[in-house]
Amino acid sequence: METLPFIDEHTAEVDADVDPTWMALKRFWAPRVRGSAPALFVAAWRLEPVAGFAIAEEVPGERLSLRGKHRFSRYELAFELDDIGPGRTRLRARTSAVFPGALGAVYRAAVIGTRGHVLAVSWMLRRIAAAAS
Repeated sequence: METLPFIDEHTAEVDADVDPTWMALKRFWAPRVRGSAPALFVAAWRLEPVAGFAIAEEVPGERLSLRGKHRFSRYELAFELDDIGPGRTRLRARTSAVFPGALGAVYRAAVIGTRGHVLAVSWMLRRIAAAAS
């Protein structure tokens, strides 16, 4: 599997043990990796897989790694869970990606440079944490 350059990492402390946090993470991503973007978008962006992400690695209770690619980027979003005490879990989301070419650089500026990515990942972590608690 290709090693992609590190972009960032965000964390949330969840008021739940690892098992319910893991289940909330899986429930959050299950419909998103089974779905499909609109056909025109998939074709125009050369989106692979058609859902945008596929499970690349899964270690229950520890790690869920999602990967995908499109014409402007190849990317991975990996979630890791750490037991930090009774009824507490640290949920980490680590993003790695490559943005080839001039259009990739423009895309990176639009997604990473505007902090849109930070807002999206923070929203995901809050939703997963709330579902686990």
